[in-house]
Amino acid sequence: MYKIYDMWPEISSETYIDTKNHIDFKNIDHVVFAGMGGSGAINEFISSVLSKSNLHIRVIKGYLLPKTVDKNTLVVTTSISGSTIETLTVLEKASKLGCKVISFSSGGKMQDYCTKNNMMHQKIEQIHSPRASLPVAVYSMLAVLGPLFEIKEADIKESISTLHKTGKQINSSNLSTTNPALLLASWITKIPIIYYPHGLHAAAIRFKNSLQENCKLHAIAEDVIEMCHNGIVSWEKPSNVQPILIQGKDDYIKTKELWKILKKYFKLHRIDFREISSVDGSILSKLINLIYVLDYVTIYRAVLHKTDPSPVRSIDYIRSNL
Repeated sequence: MYKIYDMWPEISSETYIDTKNHIDFKNIDHVVFAGMGGSGAINEFISSVLSKSNLHIRVIKGYLLPKTVDKNTLVVTTSISGSTIETLTVLEKASKLGCKVISFSSGGKMQDYCTKNNMMHQKIEQIHSPRASLPVAVYSMLAVLGPLFEIKEADIKESISTLHKTGKQINSSNLSTTNPALLLASWITKIPIIYYPHGLHAAAIRFKNSLQENCKLHAIAEDVIEMCHNGIVSWEKPSNVQPILIQGKDDYIKTKELWKILKKYFKLHRIDFREISSVDGSILSKLINLIYVLDYVTIYRAVLHKTDPSPVRSIDYIRSNL
């Protein structure tokens, strides 16, 4: 797994360059992204990148489409494996409702369904596992959907360039105290609780999911503003939880104020916490680099605790019984 992660910057660049399939749907006023697990995290990522567009964006994880979909809705279904039953169900429903549809998968039932029903499908390569294949899916989707959603090519290239810089700090060739991912992994000994601002939701949810899958560890993620209206009270008693603060370089001014208050509160009550900040640049650069660092945290943490990050036997059990 770590060898694949070492190659994320190169994989991202090659995928973006090699993906040539563009789409030209007209009259779209509503976009629905559907996917589960690692594929769902990819959809959260793309949704965050599009958050400032004029489109109504919705991410769904499950079997059901919103009641508001119609012929002007673009439904994007993502399943790295191509066999996710929930996402296949959404694909079938979107087809029957006359929505515009494009699917992304490594093949499987999803590609077969699209071929049979003359629907657009972009094949993406699965490398090792769905979660390790994130850059393939992300940069395939950016190449295909970018022109439609007017995502700046400069932002995409910037994100890949910053990945190369981040990789030099965190990959397996730097197992030293200058590796921020390794340092954070060494600190995590209990249950991590991840606090994040709204714009970095996708990175926080991905981190939670990767802690669960790679480390076989319980993890919690909370929006920092909402947490200050309820979750903060939980810290009035000793806890087997470790707070991790994910911050953006240009968070909203009131959010920055809240971070200062929260850190002061933690220090006052002698609650040990860790911070991680995004890189400078576009939301695309911020998210992909945070995910790269935080995913590597989970791999290092797994290895430090003698856990093989690759198998997900419990997920296999659930799938085998569906």
